[in-house]
Amino acid sequence: MSSSLPVVYILVLAILAGSGGWFATPKGPNQTLVRTSILLTLACCYLMWMVTYLAQVHPLERPRLSVLE
Repeated sequence: MSSSLPVVYILVLAILAGSGGWFATPKGPNQTLVRTSILLTLACCYLMWMVTYLAQVHPLERPRLSVLE
């Protein structure tokens, strides 16, 4: 059985990166746009990684053995 710890670890890493990006953006007229872009990018990358990881851990179909004659 696989553990769900990698999913939680990567989530914490993404949250830390998002909070770092939140506070690292310079003041200016595009600050909201930059913050939104950083957080949206991190959220999409995390979701894509999580779906791919979980699809490999728990596939919907089991591999089929072919019978050689």
